[in-house]
Amino acid sequence: MHERSLGPPRVPVSALGLGCMGMSDFYGPRDDAQSIATIHRAVDLGVTFFDTADMYGPYTNERLVGQALAPYRDHVLIATKFGIVRDLTDPTKRRIDGTPEYVKASCDGSLQRLGVDHIDLYYQHRVAPGTPIEETVGAMADLVHAGKVRFIGLSEASAATIRRAHAVHPIAALQSEYSLWSRDIEDDIIPTCRELGITVVPYSPLGRGFLTGAIRRVEDLAEDDFRRRSPRFQGANFAKNLELVDAVAAMAQDRGCTPAQLALAWVLAQGDDMVPIPGTRSIARLEENVAAADVHLDDADLARLASISPKDKVAGERYTPDGMAFVNR
Repeated sequence: MHERSLGPPRVPVSALGLGCMGMSDFYGPRDDAQSIATIHRAVDLGVTFFDTADMYGPYTNERLVGQALAPYRDHVLIATKFGIVRDLTDPTKRRIDGTPEYVKASCDGSLQRLGVDHIDLYYQHRVAPGTPIEETVGAMADLVHAGKVRFIGLSEASAATIRRAHAVHPIAALQSEYSLWSRDIEDDIIPTCRELGITVVPYSPLGRGFLTGAIRRVEDLAEDDFRRRSPRFQGANFAKNLELVDAVAAMAQDRGCTPAQLALAWVLAQGDDMVPIPGTRSIARLEENVAAADVHLDDADLARLASISPKDKVAGERYTPDGMAFVNR
């Protein structure tokens, strides 16, 4: 596995991480035994960067990841997130909390569920509208000083918020959706991260599975799969986005790789400061994704992909209006 760095302070991590959300939530039925086997295979393949959050489950994914990685704790980096609070009686209801008291209580809960004495990378999952970012990051900095957290990050934050946060305490990573069909962070957020030396961690680099070409109908998704409610998977949007998928698949065939590998190789080619975290519960998909690190795209390839997938090609927003209200804040 190729390595990149998380920084500041430039800690080595595998060029591809593993997003673990779908192992416990949002993408249909769970299978913990299969997911643990997939995590173990990821370690075998050289993956050292694993991503979870307290709201996945809620809470169950942190326990799963902690259990699976316990034998390898000294050789991996575990990232988790706080800030999205789900109603335990109705997990579809949620609010955003960034108060210092909540930050510290959430960290203690995550440490317990993960079964670790420190969190390697602790993100604010979404920027809280009611709390100044300086207060939230100040509490996160306290966790670093207490030895409970090594590095801190933000997720779906705007360039202005990143600058304000970084002035309080160095931000090691920004996690945001980024792929061939989600490019809204290119104009000012990625340049800001590069100016400040912050690693970008793209989640959903495969367009929530759409760019793999495996999803041909919305009926291919489980009844409780949240993508059934995603604007990009709806009606005319779905049909239009299939055109992009088919164009990517045709190019992948020409290049002798899979559509997923081509899509991941494109993200990796955007800069050495990109560490994408494709998620999967399948060992076969994991092995396919990891092999993308060996797919080299030259200038002609990148130009062809630029023509196939310009910024405005995708149809539909990333989230419903309620979800979009809390991205790039």
